[in-house]
This record gives sequence, C-alpha cells and structure tokens, in this order.
Amino acid sequence: MGEIKVKNKDVVVPGEILANGMDFLPSYGTYREGEQILASRLGLVNIEGKVIKLVPLSGVYHPKKGDTIIGPVTEILLSGWRVDTNSAYSAVMNMKDATSEFIARGANLTKYFAIGDYVMVKIINVTSQNLVDLTMKGPGLRKISGGRMIRVNSNKVPRIIGKQGSMVSMIKQYTGCRILVGQNGIVWVSGDEPAKELLAVETIKKIELEAHIPGLTDKVNAFLEGHKDSVKGGVKEQNNGGNNDVR
Repeated sequence: MGEIKVKNKDVVVPGEILANGMDFLPSYGTYREGEQILASRLGLVNIEGKVIKLVPLSGVYHPKKGDTIIGPVTEILLSGWRVDTNSAYSAVMNMKDATSEFIARGANLTKYFAIGDYVMVKIINVTSQNLVDLTMKGPGLRKISGGRMIRVNSNKVPRIIGKQGSMVSMIKQYTGCRILVGQNGIVWVSGDEPAKELLAVETIKKIELEAHIPGLTDKVNAFLEGHKDSVKGGVKEQNNGGNNDVR
C-alpha cells in the first residue's frame, strides 16, 4: 500500500521523496522514479486526492497563453506596441487587438498608448520561438493610470490572489484600495489615502515573503486587524475571481 511522506503545504526541495507506492500520481513539479514520487523543484506540496503536485516558490515568469499580465509599453512599432512582460521575452500588441476603433496606417500611435504607459492585457499566443502576442479586448483589460506598481515573485501570485480571489478581496476590504494582480508578478495598487495604499503594499509583500507558511490567511487577517485604525473607512469591494479589480 502506498504511503505519503510529506504533509499538505510542506516546503520540499528537489529530489525529496514525496510518496512511495503506485497508489499516488505525480503532477506539476514532481516525477516518478520506480515506485517513488520525488520533487523536481523547490515548492509547496499540494495533495488533491491521489494527485501530488508542487506550487513553485522560486523561478522567473514564463509567458503562457491565457495569462493576464501587467506591463509597460517600451516601444512604438509601425503597427502596434511592444510591452515588457517582466520576463526574458517582450510581447507585441497589434492595433487590431488594442482597440475596436479604426486606426489608419501611419497614425500617431502615442495617441493611444505612449512609452511608459502601463497596460493590463491578455496573452493570446506564444510561439515555439517565444514570440508573444497580446490583446486588450476582454473584461477588465485596459490602460492603467495613477496608483503604484510593485513587483512580486510571479510564483507567489496564486497566494496573493487566494482561492477564488479571497486573499486579494480581504486586502481590498480592509484598505479600500483598488488592486490588479498580473500573473507575471506586477501588481497595481491605488488608494484614496497614501496610508491605506501603503498598508495594501505591505500586506502584499508580507504574503510574498510568507507564502510557504501554513495558516497564511489567518496571519494576514491578524496583520490587517492590527492596523484597523489606519484603514478606518475602508470599503468592501466585490472581486471578480482573481486577476482583475472591479471598480
């Protein structure tokens, strides 16, 4: 009979034995060697029934089709814009994917997005040569202005968002801030008061630092409760499930 050698949410290192026997199935971040399942990277154990996988705790962002990301415009092209993806690969957003408005050839594209403008966009294609295509056609996708941008480890983004958006919703509720989380590790925070904005940033950084610790939700709740005075008047906001903020 199979035996699991680790507990759910344990932090494991490459080569560590996670389970013995053929009763369990390896998934992301794990592999089988004979009758053993081992970790292939540093990560947080996630056990779902008979399936064992790892949530990465390190590594750089690699663009994937379907990801919603935040990044600055870095170059104006003849037919669109180049955007920094916070990875080794930049991306291109063509005019037809940026707006439904007709843009004549040769038009001044800075009228729409200038160098340095931040945009929230979706990856619609990644080729075998790692050429990345973007779109701004979709719910919540837009140019972002005001507020502040912070960078976090992209592997910690699921913990910052929380299950069904629970963690980021908690931060919004206590601080009244508007928050957008890009899957590439860029987070936008905008609040009506600098103190509330700063608290939201500190909370996000705390989650990034302590993502591997069990009971993280309770710890974050206690942290925010301890700063109630500074967030007095924060308003509740509904969350649309994760990546996008609802104003």
